[in-house]
Amino acid sequence: MFIVAVNQLLWITFASITSDAVQFYGVSDLSIGLLSMIFMIVYIVISIPASWVIDTYGLRVAVGIGAALTGIFGLMRGLTASSYTLVLVAQIGIAVGQPFILNAVTTVAARWFPVRERATASGLGSLAMYLGIFLGLGLTPFLTIHFQIGGMLVAYGIVSVVAALAFFVFAKERPATPPCPAGMEVRSLVFDGFKQMFRQRNFLLLLVIFFVGLGAFNAVTTWIENIVAPRGFSSTQAGTVGGLMIVGGIVGALVVPSLSDRTRRRVPFIILALAGATVGLVGIAYATSYWLLLTASFTLGFFLLSSGPIGFQYGAEITYPTPEGTSNGLLLLMGQISGIVFIFAMDAFKSPQTGSMTSSLVVLIVLMALSIILGALLREPKMFLTESAKAHE
Repeated sequence: MFIVAVNQLLWITFASITSDAVQFYGVSDLSIGLLSMIFMIVYIVISIPASWVIDTYGLRVAVGIGAALTGIFGLMRGLTASSYTLVLVAQIGIAVGQPFILNAVTTVAARWFPVRERATASGLGSLAMYLGIFLGLGLTPFLTIHFQIGGMLVAYGIVSVVAALAFFVFAKERPATPPCPAGMEVRSLVFDGFKQMFRQRNFLLLLVIFFVGLGAFNAVTTWIENIVAPRGFSSTQAGTVGGLMIVGGIVGALVVPSLSDRTRRRVPFIILALAGATVGLVGIAYATSYWLLLTASFTLGFFLLSSGPIGFQYGAEITYPTPEGTSNGLLLLMGQISGIVFIFAMDAFKSPQTGSMTSSLVVLIVLMALSIILGALLREPKMFLTESAKAHE
């Protein structure tokens, strides 16, 4: 959780200080945006190889690669803070490490926790992601005011080295006693796993759901100021709206996955999350009062972000014995691809007169509504139904 949070903090660093960074480096807004966007681009290239390393060589090797890249390039970013080119190189290095870390969350859950606790464990992994984003958005402006951009980057570099060292010192490959019955630890080869996944109707439906849901989240968080500004909301209010969305996700990641584990059901919670997120997205698109916009933001974050860990765990369970890193990585990959597509599409189709993005949001709302229908077509994983039956014996 520590290295996940730090990696995400390094990703989102420049999002809340774009204007300051533009002035500091003497580059365009798009160039500063590239410092964050590069993570999505690199993820598309590195995700599948990273999943292969996770599933072939194990957690310590794979996450160790990600932790080392995060620590080394996080520190490099601080030491070369005055050069935009070198900071961009450092961002690319950190971005290469990201999939080695994020794709391992469900592998950790499967290796260290019984089936009835795995959505909760995955939820804590997602919680770490949201905390990292939240801290990055909130701390960066404060540190920049007091220590300038260079000092802020040095501080983050020191934290990234500490997180990397902590992983190497304390992380273990697997528990002494397996948390699941004998035989359930067996996994197929990675590329055999790909064949099995694409023959799975439920997993194909889940891929489409992640394409829409995660892509919508990435697009809305990227353009939140542009979305609300035409309705008269300030940049400060937009920042609060975006932050509250992450807070909603943190609360949701704590509550909803544990309810899924407790009730031994995945599909109803996926459907509920999609429905709630759709309502929240409607509010983001049309709310004209500030309190209603804040309520919609929290609602969107609570439901959409809480569905992530349940979806990751559901994907791992329905594709068993496909390695968890493979299924997790492919789902995240879909969200990165759609995020880039949605971000550029929303910018391309905004109103030339007012800058409004409402028409694009309507398209996202329709896609989310269709995802609810796809969610209703999903079936509970056999592994989980077996555990549920044993629990009631």
